[in-house]
Amino acid sequence: MILETRHAIDEILSRQPLFRGLSANELAQISAGSREFRVGKNEMLFHKGDAPEGMHVVVMGQIKLSLPSAQGTEKVVHMCGPGHTFGEAVVFLERPYPVNAQATADSIVLLVSRRVLVDSLDSNSMLCRKMLASLSTRLHELLGDMETCMLRGSVQRVVCFLIQSEPPGDEPGFSLSLPVSKQTIASRLNLAPETFSRVLGELSEKGLIQVRGRTITVPDRRALREFTA
Repeated sequence: MILETRHAIDEILSRQPLFRGLSANELAQISAGSREFRVGKNEMLFHKGDAPEGMHVVVMGQIKLSLPSAQGTEKVVHMCGPGHTFGEAVVFLERPYPVNAQATADSIVLLVSRRVLVDSLDSNSMLCRKMLASLSTRLHELLGDMETCMLRGSVQRVVCFLIQSEPPGDEPGFSLSLPVSKQTIASRLNLAPETFSRVLGELSEKGLIQVRGRTITVPDRRALREFTA
């Protein structure tokens, strides 16, 4: 991990959803206790069991949070893109990280120290509300993932993933480029990679999707939404 100092941290913070609306003095206080890192693809930020240093903010790229197993496999818990934060809950609880964090693309990440974060929350109610909203959103996402993985079959999980990934618009069809490998998406859906590929093949045979590498085209989004396995 390379410490990166070419950017003004307070300027970067001002563009992140969590810190928008803070005064220049408040941003300066937080930036004084923050560090900026550039991490390469596949590089680890931290491992499960490491002591937390602070909260991470993704400025650019993508970070994968996953649970490792004794067999060497992993369960992907969350994919964090630009503007996302992670690690705040364990900072407040003062417990070790419960997951691994690994860059899936070249990324820039800010690390906000626990001391500065707590001091800022003590003095700023707006930041507290934003933090609560962020944690609440994460909780709802985890509950949605649990529902997808435990209460739906393999085909339903993949269809649900495609529907959730569709871009906004009124066009009858759409295309999406998978942001990570099929293996990572399969883990997120609690599926074996071969099962995920098999389901994509079945949906292709039914004419609901077209697959070319990491690009998936849905000719009729309405038909996909109405499809039940």
